[in-house]
Amino acid sequence: MYEAHFGFRESPFQITPDPRFLFLTQSHRDALTYLMTGVTERKGILVLTGEVGTGKTLMVRTLMERLPEDVQTAIVMNARLTFEQLLYLALLDFGVPPKSRSKVDQLITLQEHLLRLRDQGRTAFLTIDEAQTLTQESLEELRLLSNLETTTEKLFQILLVGQPELKATLNQHSLRQLRQRIPGIFDLSRVPAESVWEYVEYRIQIASEGRCSGLFNKEALEGIVSFSKGIPRLINQVCDRALLVAYAWGADQVDKVHVHEAIRDLEGGFLGAPRPETLRNNIVRRS
Repeated sequence: MYEAHFGFRESPFQITPDPRFLFLTQSHRDALTYLMTGVTERKGILVLTGEVGTGKTLMVRTLMERLPEDVQTAIVMNARLTFEQLLYLALLDFGVPPKSRSKVDQLITLQEHLLRLRDQGRTAFLTIDEAQTLTQESLEELRLLSNLETTTEKLFQILLVGQPELKATLNQHSLRQLRQRIPGIFDLSRVPAESVWEYVEYRIQIASEGRCSGLFNKEALEGIVSFSKGIPRLINQVCDRALLVAYAWGADQVDKVHVHEAIRDLEGGFLGAPRPETLRNNIVRRS
């Protein structure tokens, strides 16, 4: 709605995990290094955690784009399944449907596929999102899958992605065998307060192809920092809403009043166009 008004080619603050919009804080750079190194060196099981909205899925999508061609990837987005269901979805994403849904047939299909990949000089990499919902039984089954290896290398690698509760689960005594196979857990941090301006500006530059800059003034950015606490999803939501409010008010720049109105709408769960009374009040203030 507001894109043409501000000169955007597309929405700068969409919450879909588009790797073009990944703003690399130091934490994000370190996370990518951890993941890339873990995959290329075939470490076996990797774990990425972070609070809701910190950009874990975006990190995974970016990783997938950067992996070498000899790594075949599969993603299971819903971990609230039985192990057999998880394995079945993984095999479908790898492009090797099993003969049946039985656990034995699925494991045979996976092993045969991994051996074919090995003969081609390739490896398989499975990502499981929302892994904090995995049962201990499923986690133990995944540990056993990581045993698929030759004398010199892993045939199968797994990335568990989840909220901070996943760390607590993995540190339980009953899962110590699994935890010992994980070369560290990377916890994705929020965007530092001093970097929020750069984050906002980066996305604006991408969406406008470099034509727009400085749309949010200092007071507006301070409001965004206070509301979002550095969580990228919340930054996106309040910036998107504030741009809509500024557009509806006929403004060419976003100031703190637009941000405060956006926050009020978000906290109230109101996600339609700015309220008519808002527009009337703005007309009164301007007259």
